Amino acid sequence: MECKTIHEALAGIPDGATLMVGGFGLVGIPENLIMGLRDLGTRDLTVISNNCGIDDWGLGLLLQNRQIKKMISSYVGENKEFERQYLSGELEVELVPQGTLAERCRAGGAGIPAFYTPAGVGTPIAEGRETRVFNAREYLLETALSADFSLVKGWRSDMRGNLQYRKTAQNFNPMMAAAGRITIAEVEEVVEVGAMDPHHVHTPSIYIQRFICCSHQEKRVERRTVRKGVEA
Repeated sequence: MECKTIHEALAGIPDGATLMVGGFGLVGIPENLIMGLRDLGTRDLTVISNNCGIDDWGLGLLLQNRQIKKMISSYVGENKEFERQYLSGELEVELVPQGTLAERCRAGGAGIPAFYTPAGVGTPIAEGRETRVFNAREYLLETALSADFSLVKGWRSDMRGNLQYRKTAQNFNPMMAAAGRITIAEVEEVVEVGAMDPHHVHTPSIYIQRFICCSHQEKRVERRTVRKGVEA
């Protein structure tokens, strides 16, 4: 269903919901949906995302507004408010190796309840958890992840909700789109049915319950590094 407003797209997300949010760093994040959720003030959220944005952009906006109760993510190093809330006990955090996080989301969308992976074996992550040996190598049992709602960012959609992502925005978006009970997509362009080559559809419309066309807000850079010039 195409939505006309951000609030229409986000309708029904209650306090205490579990959300998956696509993107990697600041690339491919549904920035308009995140800002809309901030404006709605929905609280006590459990958020599954690769990271939590930066202090003043992306999921960092919800963190500043004290809307996130728990983060399940792989990397949190660019957000000082995240660090402060975690160290003060205000925020519950579950850190997951990046590849394992991606596979837990993919498994959730594929209906696979659990899988074994070598990542994390012999580390604190594996303490007290089930392991098994396959072909003389130890593996750790990981369970799938799913969500009440998934918020994803697409480049284009047709009127049925078939999605195409642009370049590296394919990071976590496709697997999270499949793992949400209700998936809401933010896209930059909507085209007629048949205008997209079927080979360019990355997420079929069966996984998308709502979509909205939004203008891209701004291109943020998570961390800018430059090389010193060479003296002549």
